[in-house]
Amino acid sequence: MKTMSCKQLGGACNKEFHANTFEEMAEIIKNHGAEMFQKADEKHISAMNEMKETMKSPESMKTWFESKKEEFNALPED
Repeated sequence: MKTMSCKQLGGACNKEFHANTFEEMAEIIKNHGAEMFQKADEKHISAMNEMKETMKSPESMKTWFESKKEEFNALPED
């Protein structure tokens, strides 16, 4: 199991998440983002808008995803 924060994953807070794989981590942060969006959290919505810009380019999104996956894989086990 490894730990990453919302901020490490492009978000707006220091809440930590735990997962065994990066794919699990991506799902957890996606759910956290949806929760913060429903709560109309301005800081998270701003971070989401920045991510939308990245997502406009498939190449940029691929590069971002791969760099975060590498960061996750380099983390020590909890």
